[in-house]
Amino acid sequence: MFGNKKSKIYQIQVSGIEIEVTRKKIKNLYLRVNRGTGNVKVSCPLFISERALLRFVEPRVNWIKERQQKALLVPDRKDYKYITGETHYFQGKPYQLEVLEGNGRNKAQFEGEKLILKASDKSTIEVRQKVIDTLYRSYLKSEIPKLIEKWEPVMGVQVNNFGVRKMRTRWGTCNITAKRIWLSLELAKKTPGCLESVVVHEMVHLLERLHNKRFYAFMDQFYPKWKVYEKELNSYID
Repeated sequence: MFGNKKSKIYQIQVSGIEIEVTRKKIKNLYLRVNRGTGNVKVSCPLFISERALLRFVEPRVNWIKERQQKALLVPDRKDYKYITGETHYFQGKPYQLEVLEGNGRNKAQFEGEKLILKASDKSTIEVRQKVIDTLYRSYLKSEIPKLIEKWEPVMGVQVNNFGVRKMRTRWGTCNITAKRIWLSLELAKKTPGCLESVVVHEMVHLLERLHNKRFYAFMDQFYPKWKVYEKELNSYID
């Protein structure tokens, strides 16, 4: 689990999370998650025991994972220009964008290994992005109801409504009172397993509001592979 204990800077792993530990002349423990990269660092006194260090880190694992997800979920991380040759993702697979300029109606569709975008030669980046976003949104609005219908009887909950929108820091949210869930548009780029995992995650909030042991026990019960997909979600492929 631990690196070179004699070194002032070394790596440890807690619940699958790589953490850089720096021992120095300070009195207290400090934990930081880099907002841009999701990297985790702990600063601690020189002579604190490894057991005490673990007691400090372990209760904060869920908090760390949430901060890492926020750091890594940055929609449109690439500076897309929506021109021929760019790589865009759908259901976890790469597609090469091919732009066909003309005077007809703006439209996007997948053909083989290509994402075909029909757009006016005068169309802006914002217009082209909106056309592709519409394609992604249509896919999600087709798939999400199927997943909700699948899991409602299994979990014993009811979702009154759902929506798809752009989110900068989350894959999904749940309004427990209204029994309404929202899913990130970015999920269209991820594998179907990721989408299902997030839908289940938000539906579990109808059973347990907090991200606590009870919540994750439900996740293990209903969707045992959620940790695999969580790792995929936190490995941005764009």
